Amino acid sequence: MKPIAGGQYRPLTDEGIRKIHESSLILLSEIGVEVHSRLAFETFQKHGAVCDPSKRLVKLSRSMVEDAINKAPQKVVLCGREEKHDLYCEGKNVYLGTGGTVLNVIDLETDQKRPTLLKDVRDIARLVDALENIHFIVLPVYPNDLPPNEVDINRFHSSILNCSKHLMGGIYTLQGTLDTIKMAEMIAGSPKALRQRPFISFITCVVSPLKIDDLYGDILYHIAQLGIPVAIPAEPLTGATAPVTIAGLLTGLHAETLSGVVLTQLVNPGTPVLYACTATSTDLKTMGYVSGSVEMGLINAGAAAMAQYVNLPNYTTAGMSDSKMVDTQNGYEKAITNVLVALSGSNFIHDAAGLVEFASTASYKQYVIDDEIIGMVMRAVRGIEVTDETVALEAYGRVGPGGNFLADLHTVQWMRKEHYIPKLSDRQLRVNWEKSGKPYVEDKAIAVGKRILRDHKPLGLPKELNDRLRSVFPQIKP
Repeated sequence: MKPIAGGQYRPLTDEGIRKIHESSLILLSEIGVEVHSRLAFETFQKHGAVCDPSKRLVKLSRSMVEDAINKAPQKVVLCGREEKHDLYCEGKNVYLGTGGTVLNVIDLETDQKRPTLLKDVRDIARLVDALENIHFIVLPVYPNDLPPNEVDINRFHSSILNCSKHLMGGIYTLQGTLDTIKMAEMIAGSPKALRQRPFISFITCVVSPLKIDDLYGDILYHIAQLGIPVAIPAEPLTGATAPVTIAGLLTGLHAETLSGVVLTQLVNPGTPVLYACTATSTDLKTMGYVSGSVEMGLINAGAAAMAQYVNLPNYTTAGMSDSKMVDTQNGYEKAITNVLVALSGSNFIHDAAGLVEFASTASYKQYVIDDEIIGMVMRAVRGIEVTDETVALEAYGRVGPGGNFLADLHTVQWMRKEHYIPKLSDRQLRVNWEKSGKPYVEDKAIAVGKRILRDHKPLGLPKELNDRLRSVFPQIKP
């Protein structure tokens, strides 16, 4: 898709950005990062970081951090299996998509909450494939009906079969990561072809505050070694795993995600990496996790600003809600965080579609509703185009004082390009709305979801290739 750039909203001043960056460098060089992955620790040690094996502590100098930033690509293209879905993550280009991984779903047929299954992985991928405003899929649900060692490859395989948009996912085992990469190489045609057009990417984590654990440190090492795109988010929470102030949280986040960036560039200079943030605030009454606060939007818009300062493409979070259902709270929480982060010019905004209840539950009808919200958000990001044609002096001349623009050619030419046309919102007069049965947005979304799952035919994979994948990876489910 043609990139649309944001950047109209700036939550930080230039001086604020510089202060956070400089403070993060002090954190990394004087306080350091705890590194429990042997591979990661030895890599830092080999390249001259100050290391204390007894405490698993690694201190990174300013020059080491700056060198890694300079080696990391300023542009990462996350490809779809169809070129129309390619995402150009650079500058202030904006894309929004799904996120997870959650253990529960609100069923489309029963409207009841239940555990997620492999069938939901497939169905949600197919639904997202057909929703035009959702730009990518981050694997959103966990298949509770599979053993842990079969989860990674089945989540990716089922989603690839049902969605041709770019596919990113968290992973749970090192072997699952390596198997998934090998499977993707077979689908692409070769390892080189996958690197040229990476239609999959991965998420690893830095644990807040300032810790790289053994599993995700090892996984990040291997992903970087193989040159596959990777997002490295930390999830600091205000007042819990980060200071209660947003500036304090951003200082820790900046240090944490940069520590992951440094590791990737030490392992394999040029590894495509996304500066990443999944941070949010806590409920000041309980200090529990919240996902729909306005501060969550500010935090992730701030993270985008920090990534832009160091010229790294970024991955952020928005569009979540703490509501347990599709209701008014759900709508305003999703809209305000999506708008804040998108207008900041964040490149890859995940969790923007499909989740409710503290981002712990997916909802089929919510994906359809969020597709509409994202359409409106992207219209806001596009802004107001000012040209000779849009200021419309010629149209004013034809219509004249006291005239009407309804039948003018300019209106016909521009009405669909200039205005977002919603599919779910009701704009009828009350009398006509009542005559048409008082349709609610929820009911419309359910109908759209059912129609897509019944009729939509995704790109899929050739039968011969799919059979070969199943022979190499017998753990792939039918």
